[in-house]
Amino acid sequence: MSCHEGQPLLHEGPELPVADAAMIMLHGRGGAAADMKSLASQFTDANLAFLLPQAEGGSWYPYSFLVPYQQNRVGVESAMTVLSSLVLEAELERIPPDRLFLYGFDQGACLALEFVVRHPKRYAGVIALGGGLFGPPGTTWEGEATLGGTPVFIGCSDVDPQVPRSRVEESAEALRRLGADVVMELYPGMGHTISRAEMEAADALVIRSLER
Repeated sequence: MSCHEGQPLLHEGPELPVADAAMIMLHGRGGAAADMKSLASQFTDANLAFLLPQAEGGSWYPYSFLVPYQQNRVGVESAMTVLSSLVLEAELERIPPDRLFLYGFDQGACLALEFVVRHPKRYAGVIALGGGLFGPPGTTWEGEATLGGTPVFIGCSDVDPQVPRSRVEESAEALRRLGADVVMELYPGMGHTISRAEMEAADALVIRSLER
């Protein structure tokens, strides 16, 4: 049984009390919070605090995000608890959701998207690379609340062995229906990785969001 709540939390950049904004960065399957440090360093805003949580055993949930949800429920629910606690921690340090970014790769991307769908409000931005919303083919995602124009960047290879193109497109459309301002990019032949172009797009999203 996964219990991510007791795992380490790494910090990069300024501490929350003196930061202008914050970003929660979620690693992928078999990864580690420390893996995200090099990605955090590629953001050019010097006043951005980074919160890097660690999954128990290096994975947030055991199976593909495309299986029936019940099979991944324990791990995902534990991850949702971690994310909720980090959002609250940021708010207590006077960084509200509209100054808070969520960034994820692979499993982390799925969790970032899942979290904002479950807790819709205006966030500073969401960056989801190599992932999509949970559920088997035919799943739909609806809600009455709105993401209020939250900027979202979804990036993925056009042919990814773990993430079907159709699910990337479905996820983008679901977030648009929930009121997000979504940019989706499919990169030819990129594979299941993070590209320089994706990081440049992510940095541009942060800059635009914090300038508003």
